[in-house]
Amino acid sequence: MGTILLTGATGFIGSALATSLARRHEVVAISRRKPNVAGITWLRGEFGSFEDLRALGARKIDTVVHLAAVTGGCLERDGVLVNVEGTRCLMRALMDRGCHKFVMASSIALIGIQSKKFRPLCLPVPDEHPCLDRDGYGISKFLMEEITKYYARQNPELDVINLRLASIADDDAMPAPVRVKPLPDWALAHITVMARSDAVRAFTLAAEAPHKPGVRILNTTGPKAWAADPVADILSAWWGRDVDLSPFQRQGHAFDSPYDVSRIERELGFVAQRLP
Repeated sequence: MGTILLTGATGFIGSALATSLARRHEVVAISRRKPNVAGITWLRGEFGSFEDLRALGARKIDTVVHLAAVTGGCLERDGVLVNVEGTRCLMRALMDRGCHKFVMASSIALIGIQSKKFRPLCLPVPDEHPCLDRDGYGISKFLMEEITKYYARQNPELDVINLRLASIADDDAMPAPVRVKPLPDWALAHITVMARSDAVRAFTLAAEAPHKPGVRILNTTGPKAWAADPVADILSAWWGRDVDLSPFQRQGHAFDSPYDVSRIERELGFVAQRLP
């Protein structure tokens, strides 16, 4: 049992995660609005404000789980101010208080999937695929991950897990699996979908994992694409010969996730349970 500082506790994932974590941990949430979650401590404030974070007083924080962010489609300015500078302030303040564990909500969008011009460098997309974003949101998440690496160089005892999170849907309202269709915006997000209950479990496993110094970047989605047609057929309709589709043309791999999720299973024991 430890004390967890949670940001984003009023959000779609954060409210469910706060409820889950509060069963075994003391949870302190910092947010502008009071979370509708029983059994947690609420501090009114901004996660990126040193002044607001002083309200923690002498409370010892063992782990930070950072979900709060401006999300896809945000203005470039907002992405940098909130997702980058806000995260820097949060980490700096909590590091100075002696916290050594941070679980961060990154995104599969980081690589650049917002744009129809995007093409992955390889498939399945590896955990540390570089950022090719053109629109602002992805670069803000990439720079957030770079901030975690920067602070880990300062403090080699830091344990940071950046979860590159899939598109998340309500367990009771999962979208229909994708069929072959023309190339949409956010293309890979359409076939990289995960249930909220699986997202909660992934963050819980990360928060409760044994301390391991360093920075880990983990694709966080299911092992199967959210697709009704073979992945190679869907991607071929989107990208033609621009990418190598052979990984999905091997026997037994026609519906594999477009993101490599082998490392999160090795590192955290996480495998999404809700599959199409």
